[in-house]
Amino acid sequence: MPIHLKTNARLKHFLLVFPLLVIAVFTLELLPWGQTWLVQPWTAFIADISAGAMRLFDDRVLAQGKLIWDQPSGFGVAIEAGCNGIEAAIILMAAMLAFPATWRQRLIGITLGLTTVQGLNILRIISLFYLGQWNRTVFEWAHLYVWQALIMLDVLLVFLFWLRWVSRQTNGESPALETSS
Repeated sequence: MPIHLKTNARLKHFLLVFPLLVIAVFTLELLPWGQTWLVQPWTAFIADISAGAMRLFDDRVLAQGKLIWDQPSGFGVAIEAGCNGIEAAIILMAAMLAFPATWRQRLIGITLGLTTVQGLNILRIISLFYLGQWNRTVFEWAHLYVWQALIMLDVLLVFLFWLRWVSRQTNGESPALETSS
């Protein structure tokens, strides 16, 4: 089969499977049991990890459930849907599962990708917590515009790096050094 026909088939497969996976997993996430068994525990875990990281340099920070707050000032943030990294994770996993690759490649990509996305999301939560204490207007702007875009850009970049890695493995190229012509 010519390469361009194989590429077109892979693209058609991706364009069909990716939106179906996104819709299916978002639907599962939004169901009451998805909220109870996945979203709420994950959000509390992310709040605990974020607060734990902040306590390394600020012992006044507490977390309970989805809330993180500063004891002396009482200022706090609640990690709501869209801010817990689950939606970004769903999009990344759906893209990697929809793309024709081996299960090993997918597992490696999803593991490293989710670690990257969630690591950045924890930095997002920490920065927003301190921005909110400093200036509410800057907090809102960073929350609604800057960090939303950065998280989605992270998902895109992780996916593109993974695609390049998969392509090199599939074509038998060495990922170590590139030679230019």
